[in-house]
Amino acid sequence: MNIVIIAGVLNLSIYQLDFSSNIIFINLFTALVGTVTAGVGSGIYLIANLGPGPRDGLMTGFQKLSGYPIAWVRAFIEITVVLLGWSLGGNVGLGTLIFAFGIGPALAFGVYLVSLINKRAPL
Repeated sequence: MNIVIIAGVLNLSIYQLDFSSNIIFINLFTALVGTVTAGVGSGIYLIANLGPGPRDGLMTGFQKLSGYPIAWVRAFIEITVVLLGWSLGGNVGLGTLIFAFGIGPALAFGVYLVSLINKRAPL
């Protein structure tokens, strides 16, 4: 369901929300907000045990095996993927780098935020 829901939301929203701009600050702000939103959203569905996607499953498995913080593990995976894509001839822009380096801390923040909310929620 992970890929179906994400693809469906992207298809519905891409034509409704036009965030393209020639102003670099707007593009940077959008990339930062998108990265934080993706991190918090991942934290919500990981804590809810809705089943991780392939990259999230790899992340949680590596985190359990290594004992490293989830932010480090996710950043390592994303940076590795960016480097592999670039070595195969792909483009690497500022937005790609913002996501690769920012999704780990954003995900850790999302998990932390959801765990705080869970502690306050009545049973």
